[in-house]
Amino acid sequence: MVYAPGNSQESIGQRTVSSDNKNVAGHGGWMTPSENSYKNTCWQAWKRALEQGDAKKATFWFEKRRDFMIAVRDANREAQQRAAATAQRRRQLLRQQRRRSNWPLSAANARRMAQQTLVGREIVGGAAEGRVLYADTGLSFWGGCDPQTGVIVDHTHPLHNECVCGRVLAIPNGRGSCTGSQVVLELLLNGVAPAALLLRTPDVILSLGVIVAEELFGHSIPIVSLGDSFDRLEAHTHAAVAGSTVICGAGPLPPAPRSFSTADERLAASALQLEPEERAMLAGERGRAARVAMRVVARAAEVCDAERLLRISQAHIDGCTYIGPGGLRFARELVALGGRVAVPTTLNSNSVDRRRWRAMGVPASLGEPSEALGQAYLDLGASLPYPTVPEPTLPYPTHVAWGESNAVVFANSVLGARTLKYADYLDICAALVGRAPAAGAHLDEHRHATLVLDASALVAAGLPAASADAFWPTLGYACGNLAQTRVPALTGIAHLCPTRDELKAFAAAFGTSGAAALFHIVGVTPEAADLQTALGAAGSGEGVETLRLSPEHFASAWRTLDSGAPSSGGHDDGGNCGDGGGGGGDGGSGGGDCSGVDLVALGNPHLSFSEVESLAAMVGGGGGAKHRDVRVIATLSRFVLEQAEAAGHALTLSEFGVEFINDTCWCMLGDVVPFPPIQSARTLITNSGKYAHYAPGLVNRSGFKVRYSGLAGCVAAARTGRAPPRPPFLAALRGCASVAGLGRALLRRGGSTGRI
Repeated sequence: MVYAPGNSQESIGQRTVSSDNKNVAGHGGWMTPSENSYKNTCWQAWKRALEQGDAKKATFWFEKRRDFMIAVRDANREAQQRAAATAQRRRQLLRQQRRRSNWPLSAANARRMAQQTLVGREIVGGAAEGRVLYADTGLSFWGGCDPQTGVIVDHTHPLHNECVCGRVLAIPNGRGSCTGSQVVLELLLNGVAPAALLLRTPDVILSLGVIVAEELFGHSIPIVSLGDSFDRLEAHTHAAVAGSTVICGAGPLPPAPRSFSTADERLAASALQLEPEERAMLAGERGRAARVAMRVVARAAEVCDAERLLRISQAHIDGCTYIGPGGLRFARELVALGGRVAVPTTLNSNSVDRRRWRAMGVPASLGEPSEALGQAYLDLGASLPYPTVPEPTLPYPTHVAWGESNAVVFANSVLGARTLKYADYLDICAALVGRAPAAGAHLDEHRHATLVLDASALVAAGLPAASADAFWPTLGYACGNLAQTRVPALTGIAHLCPTRDELKAFAAAFGTSGAAALFHIVGVTPEAADLQTALGAAGSGEGVETLRLSPEHFASAWRTLDSGAPSSGGHDDGGNCGDGGGGGGDGGSGGGDCSGVDLVALGNPHLSFSEVESLAAMVGGGGGAKHRDVRVIATLSRFVLEQAEAAGHALTLSEFGVEFINDTCWCMLGDVVPFPPIQSARTLITNSGKYAHYAPGLVNRSGFKVRYSGLAGCVAAARTGRAPPRPPFLAALRGCASVAGLGRALLRRGGSTGRI
């Protein structure tokens, strides 16, 4: 183990959490200035080794920095435990003083300190107790929680910079990425998982990580769904969980009665009915891999309240991304057990470009396990390439098992296929047995809209033209935040005739900010010929909430995505800083914001051939060369790159300075696997609503900024080295409420119809 110069292991361990220490949550927690300096020294040495092409030295410095960060994390954990023990002792002394002096308690404090017993639904059995970490906002664990430290890194979440380790985490539901299950597994294997997970509604993605950890690795935490009782947790600081019972109150609590059911008992008591062939697989008669996979599928079906399994015709695997060693162990275990997919199966983005990761400067210590993970899934019978939205090869509608949030939303909404948001690990298990739970978006009754979003005010305000091709991802992000777990029907925009690529961008952003697996655009998507059809049994609209999207909602979503924009000094929202670089952005005229850009990130989801064609037309149609200090990198599938090369577009883009990466995408680059362009970048600009949301948490580096614009704005930034002006409409819509906050308020309010 390596430590900072002058710091022994003992000196790192003897620390206190104070305001004098620098907060670098997500990279080990609190650090002293000297520790932070040593961390940066290791990083600079690693960077120099990469530039010199010395892979051995690069690996050496990377491992030094990693080991040091682990030591800091452990020391911080001990300091937090000591601080918690001290605080508990102080509370005990205060209670003793109050008893001696008969201090009266206020009515509010008396209610707060009173214990409450809540009874919910047992999702995963177990017993635990600890301090409550509560939020009324769903969390995407992937891109939102560091699997090495347990720190929440989603900059848009109310619990940003909080640590889940050892806490009773209370969130209403998951959201966003299907890879959350992988992060949950890594948290458990790394010893930094929550003590328990309390939800408002059952969540298959979060549950799957615990189910796989329990089935294969012997690790588990209790998960309970509390329904409407969930909101009561906000008033309490501690909770004790046992089975379906949650005792909550103020201060440490006595353990709840340790009575909880096993997975087999819950399966036996569930409504799930298996066919003879499915029972044979569960009994191990079709091989050991099929038995493991069927147990995972059956337990997921029990979480979903499915009464049966259904046959699928295709699978798309999201679990091939390398988050940590747990996912690789899982895939290799299935290979060792003789697993083989039972239906045609494609792979989503891998964590590296499997043909060129060494040339890209990825350390072997991380590039090799990433490549091995992709190979393990190929050994199970899955096929290349690695598209983020696979092209349909089967007639629709049909039942499929797709992972990756934006691919799922696109399949359900645009293609008319039927799939849940399949958690990582559940996707490959479904592929191995050819079965999936008959639940959620697989069933007619769960595909109908339960919320109407009227976007006519956005059209009247001219926002589609003002924001150009950034309109659709921004709108998708706003709609996902407002809808949360509900299926929305969007009205008032059918005449805009969105293209397939625009719908793909909408779906990616919608799946990032929301938890629903599909949306409808009336007059556009296949199951929404009219509003009555989209609403199904509630075709009259009676009892279905209608929200009128306002320009303020749209502006709030844009600001959230454009998180790196200056927020003071008059430079925000079109303010003129005098330098005025950038020009030619998607929002028309307006002053520059003095925001330098050194990396342009395109292709999240992967660029389609038509998007490559549009990009080639922009860079090849005059307007100047690329700025020498800006890198432009696009991710796309091998198949699309071959098409672009045949059409001559790849040559045009390469001459401008565009670099291509296959097999992976931006949401994987620079996360677990270091990617030098991101490691050295100060400001990144992207046209992806999905990546603009996730990038701050994935990179999680002090001083790193993310800007957001349309494709034309990104090309302008590539030429000038500066972010383009923000659209003028933002200046006219200052101070609007958070779209995410409005969505949470609507879910709590429920049922009413009107304008917000």
